Formats: sequence, C-alpha cells, structure tokens
Amino acid sequence: MSKIWRHRFEAWAAWLFYALFKSLPVDLGSALAGALARRIGPYLSVSKTGRRNLAAVYPTQTPDWVEARLGEVWENLGRVSAEFPHVDWLINHRVTVEGLEHLHHMRDDGKPGIFVSAHFGNWELAGAMACREGLPITLIYRAANNPGVEALYRKGRGAAAAGGQIPKGAQGARMAMATLKSGGHLGMLVDQKMNDGIEADFLGRPAMTAPAAARFALKYRCPLVMAKVERRRGAHFHMTFLPPLALPDSGDVHADTLAVTNIINDRIGEWVRGNPGQWLWLHKRWPN
Repeated sequence: MSKIWRHRFEAWAAWLFYALFKSLPVDLGSALAGALARRIGPYLSVSKTGRRNLAAVYPTQTPDWVEARLGEVWENLGRVSAEFPHVDWLINHRVTVEGLEHLHHMRDDGKPGIFVSAHFGNWELAGAMACREGLPITLIYRAANNPGVEALYRKGRGAAAAGGQIPKGAQGARMAMATLKSGGHLGMLVDQKMNDGIEADFLGRPAMTAPAAARFALKYRCPLVMAKVERRRGAHFHMTFLPPLALPDSGDVHADTLAVTNIINDRIGEWVRGNPGQWLWLHKRWPN
C-alpha cells in the first residue's frame, strides 16, 4: 500500500473511531474500548517494549504480574482514546480536583507559567481543566506523521489548548518562548524519551529527558506546576495540581536544569509506582 493510501486509510479509521465513540455514552464507550484494548493490545508487537520496560523497573516481579500490569496499561489507553471526544463533558461531571488554588494563582499572578504532566491516567484532561478555570494553555505536542490524524488531534484538543497548539521542533521552541514572553502559559507532557535531551534518573534508570520545561522556567523565573490526572473508577478521575517547584539559582544553568528535571522525573516516578497500570509503558523510554 502506498504511503498516501495508507495515510488516508489511517485517517478515515481514526475519524470513524472518533465519531463512533462520540455518539456513545461515555461510560459505555470507555468500558468497551478499554475491554477491546486489554484483549488485543498484549498481542501487538509494541507490547514487547512494555514487557521489557516493566520487567526492568520491577525485576523481582513475576511474568504474570507484568502481564497483568500490561493489560491495565492497554485498558487505560483504550479508555483514553474513547474518552477523547468527551473531554469537555468529563471535566464538568467526572473530575474531582485538589490544589486548584495553585492553578488560580498562576491565572492571577500576571506572570507566564508552565504546566507539566505525563502520560498517566487520562492526560488529555489537565489542559481542559485550566481552560475551564479561565487559564488558556498553549500546548506543546508531538505532531502526528499523518496529516489527517493530525487534524483530528488538533480538533479534539481544542478544549485543552485554548491558547493554541505548538508542534515540537526548532520552530516550536521559538513559538514557545514567544508565548512566555507575552505572559502566556505552556502545557507539556515530559515523560517520553528525547534522544537529544539530557540524561536524568527516571524510575531508577538513566533516561534521556526533555529539558525544555526546566530551561524555560529557569530562563523566565516563572512558576512550574505539575498536574496529575489519576483514573479512579471507570470514567471518573481525580486531578491534583501540585505547588510550584522551587527553582534553584546557583549560577550554573546546566546544573540547575538537571536539578529541576530530576525533581520532575522523581514526582512522575512516584505517580507511576503508585499505580503502574495507568502509565504508558509502551514507548522506548530507556535504552535497550
């Protein structure tokens, strides 16, 4: 199949999936997609990466334990996909919030700011909550290779990125700095491997990590708030906004960047260890 036709087929399938699950009640759609993903996902080749990652981080656990967590990972991913068309409704009906005062302070302090989260629980919800509370987020994200799928992502994330959407890359970095200079607020997921990032500890193993959040916060001396979105039961969630990180000012920008990045990784690591089935273990986070 040519690349053009493959992209067309993928885009049609993605839009059909979106339309189908938008038409279903969120509880039914979430449960259905979660069950299908749990059943099918472990047989896909990407699950080899998930098994390898889980076994490396939890070397004393049994293969049965690894398989159980992998099933939970797939179920959560399936649910997130089915919930994608319902983000606005979920924010207003299915999310309890802790630490909302930290978001309100960022909204009202007259400074730029940065929100950081991870592929944990339903990671699509944090930006939408900020928007609901009057704080438009400019989302930094990895653009899809397929233009049709990219258009779907941008449409679906409109509520979570009221300040705009910036694809990663050199031009994206310039746009991100312009956003901060103008007093805007960035949102980013920072738990995936970045080959040209910096090496920092993550879940007890060295991992190449994106330093942008730390660098931006240090450069502009602006608040950096972490947001955790945990799935509690089915399509119900608890969101926690943590207090802004204390930013070092040693005069050594590289050391300070590493220090902030390590703090971010440590906190995400705590979330993952508390509920490993809700983190996306399927990407190549560490060297083989």
